[in-house]
Amino acid sequence: MTAQLPDPDPLLDAIASYVTAPPEFRDEAYATARLCLLDSLGCAILALRYPACTGLIGPVRPSFAVADGLRVPGTAFRLDPIQAAFSLGTMIRWLDFNDTWLAAEWGHPSDNLGGILPCAELASRDSVARGGAPLSVRDVLSAMIQAYEIQGVLALENSFNRLGLDHVILVRVATAAVAARLLGANRDQVRAAVSNAWIDGGALRTYRHAPNVGPRKSWAAGDATSRGVWHALMALRGEPGYPGALSAPTWGFTDVLLRGNALVLARPFGSYVIENVLFKISYPAEFHGQTAVEAAIRLHPVVRGRIEEVERVLIETQESAMRIIAKDGPLRNPADRDHCIQFMVAVGLVHGNLTADDYEDGPASDPRIERLRARTEVRENSRYSRDYLDPDKRSVANAVQVVFRDGTRTDRLEIEYPIGHRRRRVEGIPLLRDKLVRNLGASLSREAVAAISSLADEPSRMDACAVRDFLALFDATGPSC
Repeated sequence: MTAQLPDPDPLLDAIASYVTAPPEFRDEAYATARLCLLDSLGCAILALRYPACTGLIGPVRPSFAVADGLRVPGTAFRLDPIQAAFSLGTMIRWLDFNDTWLAAEWGHPSDNLGGILPCAELASRDSVARGGAPLSVRDVLSAMIQAYEIQGVLALENSFNRLGLDHVILVRVATAAVAARLLGANRDQVRAAVSNAWIDGGALRTYRHAPNVGPRKSWAAGDATSRGVWHALMALRGEPGYPGALSAPTWGFTDVLLRGNALVLARPFGSYVIENVLFKISYPAEFHGQTAVEAAIRLHPVVRGRIEEVERVLIETQESAMRIIAKDGPLRNPADRDHCIQFMVAVGLVHGNLTADDYEDGPASDPRIERLRARTEVRENSRYSRDYLDPDKRSVANAVQVVFRDGTRTDRLEIEYPIGHRRRRVEGIPLLRDKLVRNLGASLSREAVAAISSLADEPSRMDACAVRDFLALFDATGPSC
């Protein structure tokens, strides 16, 4: 065995080179990033209605105050960078109601915003203290595009879930890279932060799958993005990296966790992911079931008066949905219910809608929902599975049909592309705007909602807005941009 350090793993170099190069992205990438930023913050604000979420955020103990800490939008908290990242990341992911990326691995690139926004505010303060200009929202958007790309491109052909590992490992890696760059790291420091993020290994998916589903799946991303910030800060303090973090025989990431299979970089880093990201616009449902819920709601007028006559509910779906959200047996908590395709479809058929409140214990106890869930059959449609992975389609198809006891049945309603898909972007953007106003109104004043909405209508003004002033809008205490 040699003690000679190897050359850095090519993937570490590729990530470091990408984030330290001058950002040159298309207008479409920035336009989509603005939508992602506003939608994510809207979902974070809505999550503040739920005590299970608010009980997790803030300082690690109420008495642990941070002088001149970093903002957590929608709250009065001022926290250190790591706890701010955990809190915001948890808020963004809590309701599982914003953007998604589906491939061999899946996940939510917006989870990285938990780390990006506190680091952007911190870097802005540092710049002003040195006599420089504050960071702007445009800087945040550039970091978002890069974080989305790192997480999403690595998800294209690397399936961590098949090995029992949670997808939030990619949040940790992407946040480490862009947080380090935002805070002023050079290429070597970015590479060091990323290598340490990989060496952390991977969280198990235990908390996402029956019978162990629980609320950790709603704060796992907050944990991952805050850990990415930690590695970025450590690199800036001089903590070295490990050039063979991925490829070291026996002890490297690929041998230990990927059974010797190398990580695949399916395409060069650019802006592909954010331009093709999926939005959750209408329903806070796990994305593999979005089109099933849409189909169920369309069938509601036919089914609502005949719930007691239903013999079977037939769902055709993709292979990934079969593994993640098709499950029988008792559902013990909201985290369990929002990852059950049978439950989500049953709610859509009964109520003609699906909201975050429907997962709570009271509404979920409706016997009509359990009746339909018990009569639901879920099976894979092989074409849906193929089209799900086709890079030119990336459909998320489902079909729903209801069969009654007298032998009659509804139409077999097939929907291939959810309303948040790039192919339905024109249809979806006005609805996304309406969703933003509703979500912000859950906790912010009318004046604050109006100021944010006005800013959203003027992309150039939004891009030029200083990060601190932008975040202040979500407190309704700061100046307008």
